[in-house]
Amino acid sequence: IDFQKQFKGSFVKLVTVILRPEVLNKVREALCDVDIPGMTVTEVKGFGKQKGRTELYRGTEFTVEFVHKVKLEIAISNKNLDLLIDTISDIARSGKKGDGKIFVTEIEKVVRIRTGETDLDAL
Repeated sequence: IDFQKQFKGSFVKLVTVILRPEVLNKVREALCDVDIPGMTVTEVKGFGKQKGRTELYRGTEFTVEFVHKVKLEIAISNKNLDLLIDTISDIARSGKKGDGKIFVTEIEKVVRIRTGETDLDAL
């Protein structure tokens, strides 16, 4: 039985997380502790509702329009999705603006290039 066709939606999700750089190591450690070890990390810049921030350097005030963040990309099965979201949220939440966002999208196909395994087997 092809369970993926039997149920509506994908069994594999891509979770994209935008975080403060200073929480990256804690998030990585927490995910490894719950057996979610794989991720791709990219340094990014951007802004949200906070629209950048004002800083003081050598007595001169200036505006930082793009805030440094890190982006995590994690492919995961549906059964571990809530655990992933809860773990990241618990570690990264400070309650202040700029804590980040978590986006979840469906993945149609995954292929492990080395073995040719597909979908859940490729994770």
